Amino acid sequence: MTLPFRNPSRALVLTIAVTAGSALVHGAAAAASGPFLAHQALYDLSLVKSRGSNSVSDARGRILYNFSGSSCEGYTSEFRQVSELDSGEGKVTLSDLRSTSWEDAAGKSYRFKIDTRMNDGESSPVDGIAERVGDHITVKLTQPVKKTFNLDGKIVFPTEQIQRIIAAARDGKSVLEQTVYDGSDNGEKVYNTLTVIGRPIAGDRAPSSPDPSTASDAMKTMTRWPVTVSYYDSDARAKDGEQTPVYAMSFELYENGVSRALVLDYNDFVISGALDKFDVRDSKPCK
Repeated sequence: MTLPFRNPSRALVLTIAVTAGSALVHGAAAAASGPFLAHQALYDLSLVKSRGSNSVSDARGRILYNFSGSSCEGYTSEFRQVSELDSGEGKVTLSDLRSTSWEDAAGKSYRFKIDTRMNDGESSPVDGIAERVGDHITVKLTQPVKKTFNLDGKIVFPTEQIQRIIAAARDGKSVLEQTVYDGSDNGEKVYNTLTVIGRPIAGDRAPSSPDPSTASDAMKTMTRWPVTVSYYDSDARAKDGEQTPVYAMSFELYENGVSRALVLDYNDFVISGALDKFDVRDSKPCK
């Protein structure tokens, strides 16, 4: 999933897979029980509540997410989020985030291009590729500036992040810690993540709030889990032994990578993402 009003390409990539890929979807499918589902999803964003000193009076928008690929050709996600944040007294911020990424199924290579535009300002592009080489990851950015740097080899990309969450859920684990790189912000940000996984929900159990995914024939037999992923700035120091997450995403994650019932918590305000449209797309099986 991606963070509105900022620059990450997560989200829905996680969840929305994004997750990520964001939640929206990602992952080397074979390890988690068959291929991830190629699909298009449209999420309606709305304000749940506002709190803190930087409260907002309204927030709305949409996320359009496309996911395709296979374990042999890698996974591609295309993501667009248009959001409007009203902080009161006529102060309205319009953001338009577009993201395209590709990750190979083994989690060795990750290509990304992210473009963000705020109000009528100029776009802020981030473009690069990350390659796993030996015990480290080499990142080569072409935008916003040309730069090459290395990251710890234990860091995972968004696809593998979701893959590991599903694998942990299947193993009955309730907590999973991962460090993630997705090219967000200026292309150099790394996040520590804490994932809390709830009890599995059987496919034949009716949801309290149905949506197009729960009505889809492709999803009716799929197990799903309630999941919350908190993202922490890896460079920030904890205060009094605790660190506040930059943001957190809650959603129901299907075993085929699809996400529904999104809730995005940005500390000062909380946004829900209701699945408005859901279409299964054709995918080519590996030869």
